[in-house]
Amino acid sequence: MSPPVLQHHDEIKSSALELIGNTPIVALDRLYTGPGRILAKCEFMNPGASIKCRSSLYMIQKALDEKLLKPGEPVLEVTSGNQGCGLAVVCAVLQHPLTLTMSKGNSAQRAVHMAALGAKCIRVPQVEGTYGNVTLADVKAAEAEGLRIVEKTGAYYVNQFNNEANTLAHYETTGPEIWRQTGGRVDAFVATVGTAGTFTGTSKYLKEKNPELKAYVVEPQGSEPIKQLPITKPLHVLQGSGYGCIPNLFNYSTMNDTISVTDEESKHYKKLLGTKEGLYVGYTSGANVAAAVKLLESGTLPDDAWVVTTLNDSGLKYSPTPDEIELSD
Repeated sequence: MSPPVLQHHDEIKSSALELIGNTPIVALDRLYTGPGRILAKCEFMNPGASIKCRSSLYMIQKALDEKLLKPGEPVLEVTSGNQGCGLAVVCAVLQHPLTLTMSKGNSAQRAVHMAALGAKCIRVPQVEGTYGNVTLADVKAAEAEGLRIVEKTGAYYVNQFNNEANTLAHYETTGPEIWRQTGGRVDAFVATVGTAGTFTGTSKYLKEKNPELKAYVVEPQGSEPIKQLPITKPLHVLQGSGYGCIPNLFNYSTMNDTISVTDEESKHYKKLLGTKEGLYVGYTSGANVAAAVKLLESGTLPDDAWVVTTLNDSGLKYSPTPDEIELSD
């Protein structure tokens, strides 16, 4: 029997790589009723369930284009989880063996996700943090193990914290998508900072389109180096963000100000995104929305301002704590 003829073949994607980007924007009108409006870009809808799929594709493609990586050669990266999951998507499709080093403080769900996509995840013991709370020292420990493996195996090191393709991914995709989807109506952009790729690339594009646009960095309270404050609380719930240092990819020229958010505020808005909007997302997403609410309620922007932010990843990447969810038998 002949296989059925598929109609509308132009709608069929050739691989998971074509599922990256072009995520929808949703208005959070149930969670926040004004003044102004919060629009959230649904980055958890990428195939690796986070915004990091964008930079993963760009960084690997750049390495291939520049002959730094050859087809089939091994790849290594140090990750808090999301970059690793994004790279696992890309490397599975392109058939590159992938090894990832990640602090044991990052959620085990991320390691499970990476392994399911064929990657090897090496979980590195923490130096000073606790499970769910990862410090810069913990990241450095994972980095040291990753670099040791690179030295031993010759694997291509992606190096997301220093890779300009990380920023370029958001300059060429996230920013233009936001501009198109809002019809050019963006008064402010708000984002947490890990590598700074998302904030730097997106804000650069949006400010080129509208020099009056305001861009705000979201930092966890007590770990605000971009605000140039001493680190008083290195442990916080924003995995993959707020490491207590200014990332090399960060650029002050596109930032107007910073907004600090507490763990409690991040958890509160993470929960509201679920119960009010039907969106199960992670802690940095909660922090982004908390910061957007603070900004609009501050009176800094016009009453009819539209603030765009990102919902960075799925809540399925985290281990819920007892105070966040009640399960009945």
